Amino acid sequence: MNDSRSPGPPRIVVIGGGNAGLSVAGRLHRARAGDITVIEPRETHAYAPLQSHIAGGAARASEAVRPQGDVTPPGVRWLRDEAFTVDAEARRVHLVSGGRIDYDQLVVCAGLRMAWEQVPGLPEAMATPAGISNYDFDLAAKASPVLRDLRSGTVVFTQPSEPASCGAAAQKPMYLACDWWRAIGVRDDIRVVFVCPDPVPFGIPAIDDELRRKLDEYGIEVRYSRELRSVDAEARTVVIGHGDTEETLAYDVLHAVPPQRAPEWIAGSGLAASDDPHGFVDVDPETFQHLRHPEIWAVGDAASVATRRSGGAIRRQAKALVKNMRAVREGREPSARYDGYSVVPFAVSRGTVVFAEFDRRGRMQPTVPFWRSLFRERRSTWIADRRVLPWVYWNLILRGRA
Repeated sequence: MNDSRSPGPPRIVVIGGGNAGLSVAGRLHRARAGDITVIEPRETHAYAPLQSHIAGGAARASEAVRPQGDVTPPGVRWLRDEAFTVDAEARRVHLVSGGRIDYDQLVVCAGLRMAWEQVPGLPEAMATPAGISNYDFDLAAKASPVLRDLRSGTVVFTQPSEPASCGAAAQKPMYLACDWWRAIGVRDDIRVVFVCPDPVPFGIPAIDDELRRKLDEYGIEVRYSRELRSVDAEARTVVIGHGDTEETLAYDVLHAVPPQRAPEWIAGSGLAASDDPHGFVDVDPETFQHLRHPEIWAVGDAASVATRRSGGAIRRQAKALVKNMRAVREGREPSARYDGYSVVPFAVSRGTVVFAEFDRRGRMQPTVPFWRSLFRERRSTWIADRRVLPWVYWNLILRGRA
């Protein structure tokens, strides 16, 4: 595909048709910002937060997916292709298919790549009946019966180091499974080991207190400040470690989350900072405008947002980006500022959630003003996480209405 330059409405290209890409595209269309094209190769769109509930046996796999064409905002063009590289000087995206598309404004919402190959043996382990994960739709669907039907043995859950897309979500299936095993009377027959890369469960003291209480309640063994280093799928063992210290654990089930990084084409296109080993789009973390190419923007997991990445952070990011893009079009400076708000709902049982909301400085930011204890384990926040937010996502967020 080759779009020649011509006068008319601004040509806006959005790379990525996930939460961030469609949220931005929907808002831009509602703002009548120009002709909008979303580049997305996948035919199926997944609501990633539900994958934790699927893996933990608290949701059906069918609830988390819809056809990409059905969720693309009306008035937005969906190009089923994949970005290969961006020529920022020519304002052109080269596609994997061999085509290309020109733009006046570009928004990169490419998400993160799951780098399974960075842990020796991990891809092979995930291909066995004992390998599961909530960070892949098929592996999450596979996890549900594996965890549900287990009656004894050792289960190892791993959490990735930052940067990651809502990395602490690795804990959710662990709590859901433990609650299930306790309910059917087999919890004492199952050893659960949680491999955490940090010295605390999350990194915000109030949230850490809530999570430690649940870890103790379920009798989970925690290996703090440890990372997954390798897996032997045939022997069913993992090596975890920190510095020169290593430990080998045998497992019957391995729930693993891989290291994550931005897609390599971002750095290859010169859109990342030269000293960024993870390859994120080099934008101002408050305005989302690229620091060297003012016609390029980015939000979501692939952007250098200087906060913990999460799907729940994207709504505020998209809102600020659209305001700033309109300001630039009108000859003004970007004025909307993103404070790093992010949110991680921890499903800590099959009916309660610890709702962590915070800014980039780690300060609590409850959605309901002045409700400072909203983060505590509650039934009400489980209803919001499990029932309300999926409806809002499908019907409002992806349409640019929330």
